Amino acid sequence: MTKIFAFLALAILVLGLGGTYLYTQFAGDQYAQCNGGAVAGGDIGGPFELVDGTGATVTNEDVITKPSLIYFGYTFCPDVCPFDVARNAIAIDILDERGIDVTPVFISIDPVRDTPEVVASFAENMHPKMVGLTGSAEQVDGASKAYKTYYRKQEGDPDYYLVDHSTFSYLMSETGEFLDFFRRDVTPEAMAERIACFTS
Repeated sequence: MTKIFAFLALAILVLGLGGTYLYTQFAGDQYAQCNGGAVAGGDIGGPFELVDGTGATVTNEDVITKPSLIYFGYTFCPDVCPFDVARNAIAIDILDERGIDVTPVFISIDPVRDTPEVVASFAENMHPKMVGLTGSAEQVDGASKAYKTYYRKQEGDPDYYLVDHSTFSYLMSETGEFLDFFRRDVTPEAMAERIACFTS
């Protein structure tokens, strides 16, 4: 059943990107030379309300004030999330060396265990610029739906459960426009190169 939900989430994302591709073929795309499988202006992203590491409620407009790299995961994730977020952090460092300022954002999809303090500590350990966000179940679900992500809590131990989730990283412009997404197999160097194309 989990695989079916994951497949449906991926299908929705692909259909959304495909529709945007057809649109940009006819309407023009200022980022055409930068696209690495995605196209600018996709129906991904939008308003959200979450809680930051200080416990303050923030919106997408508070968080996305410059180009941002957004990842949905959870701090108890045993392997995938730490690897992906560390990869993103390396890409941010590469961009910093080139004078390109991009904000890495981590949004938890495990609001029960990921309190503001927990996500703040996780984000700080991953990268000094990283913004860690969590929220109520409703707030997290709203953000996830805006970004067309998938997550589902596994049955099992109430304290040490796992959460299945999609693993894309999303590049958003400073105005909240979706620019590109990155799969897990993209290296930090390739990610930084593509991001630089959008921000230079």
